[in-house]
Amino acid sequence: MMFLVLWLCATVTSYSQQALWGGAQILSPEIHEDNTVTFRIRAPKAVKVEVTGDFIAPQLIDTPFGKFEGPGVAELKEGEGGVWEYTTPEPLTSELYSYTFLVDGQRMHDPSNVALVRDVASVTNYFIISGDRGDLYKVQDVKHGSVTRRWYNSPTLKEQRRITIYTPPGYESSNKSYPVFYLLHGSGGDEEAWVSLGRAAQILDNLIAQGKAVPMIVVMPNGHTQNAAAPGESSREYIPMMGGGPRQAVASMEESFGDIIKFVESNYRVKKGKGYRAVAGLSMGGMHSASISAQYTNTFDYVGIFSAPPIPALLSTDNNPDASQMADEFVNKLKVQQKNGFKLYWIACGKTDFLYQGVLESMNRMDKIGFKYIYRESEGGHIWRNWRIYLSEFAPMLFK
Repeated sequence: MMFLVLWLCATVTSYSQQALWGGAQILSPEIHEDNTVTFRIRAPKAVKVEVTGDFIAPQLIDTPFGKFEGPGVAELKEGEGGVWEYTTPEPLTSELYSYTFLVDGQRMHDPSNVALVRDVASVTNYFIISGDRGDLYKVQDVKHGSVTRRWYNSPTLKEQRRITIYTPPGYESSNKSYPVFYLLHGSGGDEEAWVSLGRAAQILDNLIAQGKAVPMIVVMPNGHTQNAAAPGESSREYIPMMGGGPRQAVASMEESFGDIIKFVESNYRVKKGKGYRAVAGLSMGGMHSASISAQYTNTFDYVGIFSAPPIPALLSTDNNPDASQMADEFVNKLKVQQKNGFKLYWIACGKTDFLYQGVLESMNRMDKIGFKYIYRESEGGHIWRNWRIYLSEFAPMLFK
């Protein structure tokens, strides 16, 4: 009788695992000792299987803004049992990589990898190669901060809005006050972007543990004023960022940013004054950071512009008198900002970023008025790999 019970348990467990994993488990991705990586997927009826990801040489994609750097594609080879396989020809450098499969042109997640992340409307798998930069993006055996999703009232936008806030290790158990870093996402993101693909919490935890960054509160709002929160997190219909649709907002991010500062400084133990405030963002968030720091005079001593023209109007000044006038007006705001003084204005961009020329034109205009900034140029384009690097370099410069 006992043998029968054990046999039934083993049989049920086996069927449960097959139901959970879709059959016998496949190891994918497999990171080898030399940091080459093998990807596998079972697709016995497929004609063609590919993997696409940012670990493959990028391809250029035409967009209304010019050529955009997108992930490359590599073909898998079919083996025994309908298992397709691809191994990178060279070792991968230490980094966080995202990928997905294309099975006969149909995009599919890797069923063997439960690590998933959302970027804009796309959900992809990811993996981390250890040893250098990747270690900064991993959860290490250090003291950890807390990541909280909060709702705050925005009288300017006339609604409750969702925000993500990182508090450093020890915040809950101490009476200390901390400086605040406002970190803004790009046009495809929301209040989840920097904690998911950006790995902001892991980066801050590890930098603080290494003594490279000052313990700080990091505030990550939703920069799309037509949405109160990320998809599925709001009581009203979500309007896709990249898909158009009517804007329901009654004010801009810049106009409503004071509501965010008020909420943070009323609900958290923060050090007040411009010397204890920083603002930075990527792409659209970079332009927001430039505009917010220029509009809220004497509010921020630290400004970071990642992959965006610091003078937003320079995106479209060609044969556009209105845009040229807007650029001139913004330059006048920069003059006031410089007169008021700040400690760091940090600009970073990749050499193949489709906004690269706008960044260069902005800095040329800034040079003409003697505006002081630091420029950091990297390889690559408009990609999260660069933005994680920029965050890991910018954060240690704050509040020193």
